[in-house]
Amino acid sequence: QVQLVESGGGQVQPGGSLRLSCTLSGFTLDYYAFGWFRQAPGKEREGVSCISTSDGGTYYTDSVKGRFTISRDIAKKTVYLQMNNLKPEDTALYYCAVNVVTSRCAGTPLNYQYGYWGQGTQVTVSS
Repeated sequence: QVQLVESGGGQVQPGGSLRLSCTLSGFTLDYYAFGWFRQAPGKEREGVSCISTSDGGTYYTDSVKGRFTISRDIAKKTVYLQMNNLKPEDTALYYCAVNVVTSRCAGTPLNYQYGYWGQGTQVTVSS
C-alpha cells in the first residue's frame, strides 16, 4: 500500500526555519511529482510547492517564493521542504502528496491530481 510519512514540523518564532521531510513507500511508478499543501483551520487547502521526479521542475506559490525550497532524493523517494524566514501566516497543517496524473510540475499543484496524501505535520509560527 502507498504511504506518505511527513516529519519535521514544529513551533518556531517568526523568522525561524524548519525542514519538512516526506518519504513515499509502496509506489512503483518511475515518474511522478511530489507536492506540498497546507491548510489552516477555517481556510481552504493551498498548494504550496511541487517538484517533478522526471525533469526536476518546481513550483512555489507566490507567498513562499524566495523563502521555501523544495528538493527530492529520488533514490530515497523522499521530498523535502526547507522553510526559511517563517511568518505567522505560514502556520498550518502541511501535507505532502503524490501526483498520480502527471510527473510535471510547472504550475500550482491541483488537488485532484494528487491521489496519495500524508497525515500532515503541524507548523506553528508564533512569538
